[in-house]
Amino acid sequence: MQQAARTPEDFEERRLTRMNGLSVHEKSVKEGDLLWTPSEERKESSRMMAYMAWLKEHKGLELNDYQALWQWSVSHIPRFWESVWQFFEVQASRPYTEVLHRRMPGAQWFMGAELNYAEHVFRSASPSRPALLSCSETRHVTPISWEELHQQVSSLAAALRDMGVQKGDRVVAYLPNIPETIIAFLASASIGATWSSCSPDFGTRSVVDRFQQIRPKVLFAVDGYTYGGKFFDRLPEVARLKQALTGLERVIVVPYGSGDRKSNLPADLQDAVLLPDLLGKERELLFEQVPFDHPLWVVYSSGTTGLPKGLVHGHGGILLEFYKFSGLQLDIKPGDNFFWFSTTGWVMWNILQGGLLLGATPVLFDGSPGYPDMDRLWQLAEQAPVNIFGTSAAYITACMSAGLEPGKTHDLHALKTVGSTGSPLSPEGFNWIYENVKKDVWLASVSGGTDPCTAFLGGSPLLPVHAGELQCRGLGVKAEAFDETGHAVVDEVGELVITEPMPSMPLYLWKDPDNKRYLESYFETYPGIWRHGDWIKITPRGSTVVLGRSDSTLKRQGVRMGSSEIYGALEDLPEIADCLVVGYEREGIYHMPLFVVLKEGEGLTDALKDKIRRRIRTALSPRHLPDEIMSVPEIPRTLNGKKLEVPVKKVLMGMPLEKAVNVDSMSNPEAMGYFLELAEKP
Repeated sequence: MQQAARTPEDFEERRLTRMNGLSVHEKSVKEGDLLWTPSEERKESSRMMAYMAWLKEHKGLELNDYQALWQWSVSHIPRFWESVWQFFEVQASRPYTEVLHRRMPGAQWFMGAELNYAEHVFRSASPSRPALLSCSETRHVTPISWEELHQQVSSLAAALRDMGVQKGDRVVAYLPNIPETIIAFLASASIGATWSSCSPDFGTRSVVDRFQQIRPKVLFAVDGYTYGGKFFDRLPEVARLKQALTGLERVIVVPYGSGDRKSNLPADLQDAVLLPDLLGKERELLFEQVPFDHPLWVVYSSGTTGLPKGLVHGHGGILLEFYKFSGLQLDIKPGDNFFWFSTTGWVMWNILQGGLLLGATPVLFDGSPGYPDMDRLWQLAEQAPVNIFGTSAAYITACMSAGLEPGKTHDLHALKTVGSTGSPLSPEGFNWIYENVKKDVWLASVSGGTDPCTAFLGGSPLLPVHAGELQCRGLGVKAEAFDETGHAVVDEVGELVITEPMPSMPLYLWKDPDNKRYLESYFETYPGIWRHGDWIKITPRGSTVVLGRSDSTLKRQGVRMGSSEIYGALEDLPEIADCLVVGYEREGIYHMPLFVVLKEGEGLTDALKDKIRRRIRTALSPRHLPDEIMSVPEIPRTLNGKKLEVPVKKVLMGMPLEKAVNVDSMSNPEAMGYFLELAEKP
């Protein structure tokens, strides 16, 4: 039995011992091993090199490698972001007067500028390539031309205007990852309305907790969807959403499963409009000019208490960040087929549709990545064909476990980049890509979040790939690892912090007028410095290693969830007296157990476990389902009754009790005994 780690450094040593040791099988790769180096041709043809040449010609800056470029970008924040504006030729109907008024939080960017996100999408239109490629469990790969996209967005935008939707109104979507969702988003953005979306596998409560905060005027909703070969009727859920959302004026149903006849709708949705009835009309596409920080969308990142946080991002901030992240860091170019597996409830959907800004073709997939087997997405990579293939670390791990060899079974000649996010990818996962997918492929592992709508840490086409490491910190991202005293450290485990503002940091949280929740969420630990809640290590060569969450936020498949959502779903089950849920990395795999205290006379039977899972799935989503459900005598709490989620998580990750929690602050220190015993099990 291994002794528990005593410090964060001991924890790191224990983690490396597990990953690089011989405890199960002898590993063929260890963290830091060099796996791939970009060719000179690939580096020279990258947009990153073109940008560096542009800086030399137009700004007199001779920056000869990525590290020098990064250092300049974070040392001269206003100059860097102004150069991104100029390099990508951002169009503004009114020019900016000042690049940055620096403060954190609350930085003001490109003051005075007026523009529109959707307008920049359509300036990339080309008749020679499709705007979108779409595929699902029930639809083959289908192209949508730029002409068709323009026509449908223009007619839908005009219809929304006719319904009274104006600049600043909220338009929300309960839709899967299909072309209709992007059409609805671009129509909304063109008007200056504020967009928000949830995946249709979310239950009513989970959706209402998000959408009710922003009081939408229009709801787009799917009638049903297919997942894992099964059809799920969502019209009853849509009817409940209609009743629950205060101020909702119109429901637009997207026929996807039950046909496009009004007669197919239930009685309480007979006043809804079918999307096809709003398309096909010849209308001019107008782009409402809005301030740089005008709200483009609201995305949600749950905390541990209260409702999910409604994070507001602006037109200009997202525009600049997507040009930088997708255009420079991921090297997405016109004509690329860009795929990232995502639902509309994960920020990767926002980033995926952002490929349109670069003239790339987003490849949309709706369905299960494991149906009929784990090979499904690699089939899509061949059929599209995909140039940039993005997925989660969990999917790569599942492919490894299934023994797949996509490089042998599929023609992946077009594939040049594989992206991975959602959780840390193990060195074995890195190696699997090069051994079983493609020898000459760039693996860009990235880490960021819904909060900034981008990656803080990620890839560069100029750098080599080392096993288990993210290649670099992103341009304009002053990311550091802080030790317990708040000092930046290198080659040691620390808290991920961002010490300079970024344009895509949330403008504010919805219904947080005094910024109280915003400050508590990101700036409470280090005033004026963003604390993200991840443990990272920055290597001497500038690459990074992400070790997992350092706070109590749950993160499944890249989607951050609040424990309070799970507690709320279970609070009225008569068998449960109390519960606690945590999530943490265990040997490269994210583990999310649920601990329940049962009422007297109750037992944790399989039937009760199934009941708990059904309640969570129905009220929230399948992503909220715990990996295990275990019965405990009591939940550890502070003297004022707060659940000790973070200390329990730290104990389960190997920290000793005295490092994980101050036992004098606990009302029931003996409750930690169960978790200490659990942590010691092999």
